[in-house]
Amino acid sequence: MIRIALADDHAIVREGFRALIEREPDMTIVAECSSGIEAEVVVAQTRPDVLVLDLSMRGGSGFDALPRLCASFPEVRVLVMSMHDGEPYVGEALGRGASGYVTKAAAPEELTLGVRALMAGQRYLSAGLVLPDSAVSAQGVGQLSSREREVFILLARGRLPKQVAGDIGISIKTAYVHRANVMAKLGVRNDRELYRIALDAGLF
Repeated sequence: MIRIALADDHAIVREGFRALIEREPDMTIVAECSSGIEAEVVVAQTRPDVLVLDLSMRGGSGFDALPRLCASFPEVRVLVMSMHDGEPYVGEALGRGASGYVTKAAAPEELTLGVRALMAGQRYLSAGLVLPDSAVSAQGVGQLSSREREVFILLARGRLPKQVAGDIGISIKTAYVHRANVMAKLGVRNDRELYRIALDAGLF
């Protein structure tokens, strides 16, 4: 059973999402909330497989909560469901760790298609969404482990692997292994590109 949490500040929208999801025999809603702050609480309490998250909510932005959610609960996949259908919203959401993005104007079945894609380890964008290359690269930030993310930020700030090792208390060899993994996941070749992606992802 795929366990899903919903975060949207409009009760009628959540009710519509619930109706769509519960038509699927292998999906269930385990929690609902109406702000980014509440989303952090319910995810900690229920540990859903997928969080469907609105970006613009009264009482706590989904944008603000997104990087914290992805850092604290990397096993929870985040599917953004938003009225915003263009840049900078889509690229920014993916750069902050979301695994998928569906617009509220999309066909209803795209919500469950998105959930299934995320559960299969894939990224999902609703029909018609096109991202610039920088946003595609920045989306990989959400795939980094917490240690890789820490190494990534230090490298992007100009620290050498030897300095990174000293900063966080790991061996130099391990620092180079993390650096190689980060570059592979982000599809980059040098530290200058790491800086660009960190900037695009709003990490500075």
